[in-house]
Amino acid sequence: MSDRSDQVVQLPLPGFETAKRQWRSEFDGQMKDKPNPKNRSGVEVKPVYTSDDWDPSSYMDDLGFPGQLPMTRGIYPSMHRGRTWTQRQLIGLGTPEDFNERLKTLIASGASAGSLIPCNSVYRGYDGDEVDPLLLGTCGAVVNTVDDMEICFRDIPIGDFSTALNDPSPFTLLALLLAVAKRRQVPWNRISGTSNQSDYISHFVCNHMFFRLALPGARRVLTDHIVFAQKHLPGWNPLSVVGQHMQQGGATPAEAMGLTLSTAIQYANDCAARGLDPDDFLAKFTFFFDISISFFEEIAKFRAGRRIWQRIVRERFGAQNPKAWRFKFHAQTSGVDLTREQPLNNIARVTAQAIAGIFGGLQSLHTDAYDEVLSVPTEHAARIAISTQEILKREAHLTDVIDPLGGSYYVETLTNEMEEKILSVIEQIDEAGGMYAAVESGLVQKIVGDSALAFQDRVDQGEETIVGVNRFQVSEEDELPRQPLRPPQADVIEAQLERLKRYKSDRDQAAASRAEDDLARAAESEDENVFEKIVDAACAGVTHGEICHRLRDVYGFGNPLIVP
Repeated sequence: MSDRSDQVVQLPLPGFETAKRQWRSEFDGQMKDKPNPKNRSGVEVKPVYTSDDWDPSSYMDDLGFPGQLPMTRGIYPSMHRGRTWTQRQLIGLGTPEDFNERLKTLIASGASAGSLIPCNSVYRGYDGDEVDPLLLGTCGAVVNTVDDMEICFRDIPIGDFSTALNDPSPFTLLALLLAVAKRRQVPWNRISGTSNQSDYISHFVCNHMFFRLALPGARRVLTDHIVFAQKHLPGWNPLSVVGQHMQQGGATPAEAMGLTLSTAIQYANDCAARGLDPDDFLAKFTFFFDISISFFEEIAKFRAGRRIWQRIVRERFGAQNPKAWRFKFHAQTSGVDLTREQPLNNIARVTAQAIAGIFGGLQSLHTDAYDEVLSVPTEHAARIAISTQEILKREAHLTDVIDPLGGSYYVETLTNEMEEKILSVIEQIDEAGGMYAAVESGLVQKIVGDSALAFQDRVDQGEETIVGVNRFQVSEEDELPRQPLRPPQADVIEAQLERLKRYKSDRDQAAASRAEDDLARAAESEDENVFEKIVDAACAGVTHGEICHRLRDVYGFGNPLIVP
């Protein structure tokens, strides 16, 4: 075998142009001038990519090596070969006892971290005794008090277990978890995980149920939350910038990435204005993305986003700490792509999405259950979702090679084209005065809404195929029987409400009242840390709903801007 290490390959290769012209002629003859398709972000996709499309001499500028600038190939030198992604399944079910049981089952099935999904009543900022009992526990766990949180993590060593809390501002679930840690005498510096729904801007734009406080109040509480975590919770990621909401709301993958990075820029500016060091706070920034079924587009989205972010933190914020350059992200297979029709097809969709996320270099992954579009996932479907990750990891050997599509003419070209699209979105937001101003004006809502309508039009016209929905339908009698998870029994919810009633009557009322007053006073002040008082209130027995109400009294109710 000849040694090619010292050989220089001159491009194009002999015969390249002749072969290319012949292929083009034959291709055109078969395709009859059929136009090239475009991906969801509007990038035109050619039928074949060659060395004409990507110059390997740009390797060090565009790719480099994993863990090195420009970070395209991953944020760690060994990536999934040295440390595979965290398998973080969402759990939201009935009562705290239900959550605890499901969490233990998923841990036994291979989950290495947990993610608590609260009941919709919790998301809206209410206790269970403030809403219709029929609604409780149908979409998540009813967690209102420190006793509830204690039950959620019964027999779980919270000092050794990473937990993502789907916990919008004012982060009452984290406060309750810290109160549990205090009860168990677990030092707060051992608590690890992420405030998984801390991005109030994405809630304001696309996820209105999560938006509890008016914009200025949400902005204040988030910054105080980050400051508190830096001081007391070294293992906690206080900020997760959520691109998932933008994309599931209708933004294209490129728009979702651009809007997410613009949101992160806004939060970084807010932290810097508080006097925090970018080398410290940027190292704790994390991201949360949707993975759509558009396979190569998603891979290119993540690679381009990673490359852009390291430039932003170094050039805009002067970060010198390499940990601050890392684009750490959790991803979830897209629930929007799942269909109620022929739901078992969703297993194939989730598998394709998961592979795209893995090839895109994620750090944490949630795979949707196939029945998630019907209800909270059943235990059977949740086990399949976890096993999907194990199969990809252990049977398909997707962890063997880092960035296995790196160097592909198509993937590198698409990464560059997606980068251009993403940068154009960031520039548009910058020109509008930043992300906070852009959502106040309704610009971001218009971007997301216009793209949502455009995609739906393509589905309605048959330009986008969705198997079982607009093509390859089957009759209703040929569908597999649907068995969504049943809602909690009425007596179970009654017992949960009775526990809440006892909790409120048995606590130290004077201590709880003082803590509520201290919280309101901090919210009205300019210099006290609001989140510190939220934690104090939780430790004093104040409930989730009571904390939200006191803050709404000061900051106002969260009323997102609706753009026609």
